[in-house]
Amino acid sequence: MKTVKILLAAVAMASLTVVGCINTSVSVTKNGNDNGNGAIDNIMTRTSIRSFTEQAVDSADVQTMLKAAMAAPTAGNKQPWKMVVVDDETLLDSLSEQHRPIETAPLAIVLCGDTTNVFPGEGKDFWIQDVSAATENLLLAAHSLGLGAVWCGVYPISERTAAVKGLLGLPDEIVPLCVVAIGHPAESPEPKDKWKPENVHHNGW
Repeated sequence: MKTVKILLAAVAMASLTVVGCINTSVSVTKNGNDNGNGAIDNIMTRTSIRSFTEQAVDSADVQTMLKAAMAAPTAGNKQPWKMVVVDDETLLDSLSEQHRPIETAPLAIVLCGDTTNVFPGEGKDFWIQDVSAATENLLLAAHSLGLGAVWCGVYPISERTAAVKGLLGLPDEIVPLCVVAIGHPAESPEPKDKWKPENVHHNGW
């Protein structure tokens, strides 16, 4: 019986590690209450990081973030996202001309939409929602890994879109929605409290 209890405890700990996937240093929500829910804590404590150390991002962490991004909901299971991982210093320098937070980032991930893989007619722009959901998943995964990240908007600003497409040689049908700068944080800003009950309506306006 003792052996069984030990095994069950080990399984429980492993489950918490995988499902929680959160840096223990940020396991308390903004209001100071530890609700014991790793996913909620991760959401509540995530904040934009715009300054990074020189330490490189581990390749295994990059893959984890990409997998998390592709686990996002997607209309009709179209999965129209394409992602470009950028760790070349010259490219990062060029990207930083449009997006200042990339200046110190050792890594950027450009999240794009494939406009050949969308719904016809009025549903054609659902790719924006899909890639946005993937981007938020990526940000949360970065935070859970102890990394910092910030979402830098590209589309629909034509100048930014053209610059990123030209720099990365993106085909005409691939549209860069945003660039996420990622790295080990060199700052620790407090998460903003964005909860506003007055923005919530029930059963109508």
